[in-house]
Amino acid sequence: MNSNTIKQKPWSRMIALVDMNAFFASIEQLDRPDWRDRPVCVTNGRTGTCIITASYEARAVGIKTGMRLREARTLSPDLIQAPSRPERYGQVSSSIMSALESITPELEIFSVDEAFLDITSCQQVYDCTVEELGQRIKTCVFNASELLCSVGISSDKTTAKWAAKQQKPDGLTVVLPENAKARLAPVPVTELCGIGSGIGRFLAQYGVLRCGDMQKIPISVLAKRFGNLGRRIWLMAQGMDPDPIHKEIKAPQSIGHGKVIPPNTIDREIVRTYLLHMAEKVAARLRRYELQAQTFAIGVNTRRGWIHRKLQSLHPTADGDQIMALADFFLDVYWDGRGVHQVHIGALDPQIRDNQGELFREDHARKDQLLATLDAVNHRFGEFALCKAPLLNRSDMPNVISPAWRPDGHRNTLKP
Repeated sequence: MNSNTIKQKPWSRMIALVDMNAFFASIEQLDRPDWRDRPVCVTNGRTGTCIITASYEARAVGIKTGMRLREARTLSPDLIQAPSRPERYGQVSSSIMSALESITPELEIFSVDEAFLDITSCQQVYDCTVEELGQRIKTCVFNASELLCSVGISSDKTTAKWAAKQQKPDGLTVVLPENAKARLAPVPVTELCGIGSGIGRFLAQYGVLRCGDMQKIPISVLAKRFGNLGRRIWLMAQGMDPDPIHKEIKAPQSIGHGKVIPPNTIDREIVRTYLLHMAEKVAARLRRYELQAQTFAIGVNTRRGWIHRKLQSLHPTADGDQIMALADFFLDVYWDGRGVHQVHIGALDPQIRDNQGELFREDHARKDQLLATLDAVNHRFGEFALCKAPLLNRSDMPNVISPAWRPDGHRNTLKP
């Protein structure tokens, strides 16, 4: 029998990473058969000028995520612009994640188009080689979505994620446990998930540029600088990432929304309308998950960079009016009138809602009833079906589906 037969030689740990191929663009090509094999890019609405993602046909001529549409058209004059359809992407993602649970219940939804599967405990169920299991996973995804994916399989999450990138699109890469350290050795450390440029610069000070260099630095140095993350990084680079599958959705550390606005906007009322839009979105999302917050980050992005401040409300709140009062204060005190092209509001300390601190406010019960009615109407008829009058002039660009989107919990930003 093949030496990779799972039933004959179980691995002590087996992790697979499913990575969809140009996910949003592939869905657009799926739904529009005449777009298949043609360069397609997805933008945030028809008026969006920044490319969210591009099909492989577009990537082949140099079109990349984050590129401006005007620049992309110089590379591919026949480039097709597809306005983003977040609800459709979320629907397909949910179908894929649900189908993958038929492979193993040990599933971590890592992003809207990625998932980790821990196959360790069910290896004996599959009387096949590791490669055949990988193909079974790919078939499962295709049957659920009619889309292709790439799969990486190894004995830890970091190596499996790296492996999935090696043969895109529509690839399958298996890294045997005994080969993981050697396979990663020539890989730049910054190619591993979780090692950004900041950590990369710190490692470079010790001569650690590639994963094979990691033994030049004691694990204690990384632990002292980055804590448990440092210890994990040291192990990650050697094919020994200890991080388990996380099935649960962690409590939110922040809840925020941002929006691109017409470039170089200096009209205060326009900027305020966009901030009001974000304030109401943050407030509604806090209420949806029975949360509240007291510290909010409010900012506007200009040609010179972000102007942002952390501001606190008097009490923890999930009321858009109170959040907007902070935004008005921000505009009055911190914004100098320079042109804006993006706004953002984030709740930095979301916590389980506790009404104890507001029991003696006379307007508390009435405002709660009003907000509950508002949420019920918008849940039934769609986001902002009932809203403040200034929001009738809000941006018509669709909601963006975050890479961190999940089908359930606070990371599902698409629910009305």
